[in-house]
Amino acid sequence: LAGTAVATNFLFGANGGLLKGLGKGLVRQRSQLAPVRWVSATAGATGTTGSLHRIRAISEGLSPTMMVPPSLCVSSRRSRTSVAASEEEVPVGSVSAIILAGGVGKRMGAPIPKQYLELAGQPIASYSVSVFGGMPEVGELVVVCNEEWEYIFREAYEKLPEESKKPITYARPGKERQDSVFNGVQATSASSQLLAIHDSARPLITPDDARNCMRDGLEIGAAVLGVPVKPTIKEVKEDGTVAKTLERSKLWEVQTPQCIRPALLRQGFENVRENNLEVTDDVSIIEALGKPVRITKGSYTNIKVTTPEDMSVAQRFLNDRVKDEAPAAA
Repeated sequence: LAGTAVATNFLFGANGGLLKGLGKGLVRQRSQLAPVRWVSATAGATGTTGSLHRIRAISEGLSPTMMVPPSLCVSSRRSRTSVAASEEEVPVGSVSAIILAGGVGKRMGAPIPKQYLELAGQPIASYSVSVFGGMPEVGELVVVCNEEWEYIFREAYEKLPEESKKPITYARPGKERQDSVFNGVQATSASSQLLAIHDSARPLITPDDARNCMRDGLEIGAAVLGVPVKPTIKEVKEDGTVAKTLERSKLWEVQTPQCIRPALLRQGFENVRENNLEVTDDVSIIEALGKPVRITKGSYTNIKVTTPEDMSVAQRFLNDRVKDEAPAAA
């Protein structure tokens, strides 16, 4: 891609092969990166990871992260017919849900971070607490946020049914999104079998989609929710002219949660540190190891609320969901 600018960010599957590496330009050497600092959520101590470098994640950038998986790397629970290991139930209490809520949300143009704006009468970030708190597979919640916003999550937690009140821990956000993920990982239990990393600005995640991604993550080591892209995507040169039109059937927009085995993610962080790599999202860390990542087919309604227009769309999706659930409740 030398001499070109790509309209959005992609990971390319080579000749339809399993996703094992990063596309050219998505991982690059960084020799001058500042060390990050993290805060222990249990002891409140602040330390320096010294060798862990800052990583920029596209999920907080201006364009969606998209991946190009082969058909074998895409998992759709609604269409799969074979009974494999990934069809097995996720063990109860085996998942640590890391809810990222440290973003500032500049594009929203609001006086407070977007994840704390109200959507249908409650803060956007509180929806994630309700969803993951209500899943029996989740054994603990780790919220990555600034101290001044902890009350949002405490209030949401207190409203949960007693059976949904899992242990909840708080960690502090880092300079970049990926630093926040690292801090959240440090606060998880050593007994956790899987980490489900979720953006709190995605309030419409469903338990079914999250559970499917967890199953895939346990089976293959790393999985991420995604949906096939609908629009035509073009690669654009630096002068603004079209370089080529990308094959839409191979492009997927990735969402969250991104579900990764803890040991694998820690190994990935070490690789990032040793090689001064910059990656674009959580599962890219795993791809940089040469390990496979599975795309679990999600839902188009699982949008990230980033702009005022997104608020309107999310409200409409919520209204539709209430209408769909009303006949069942009756």
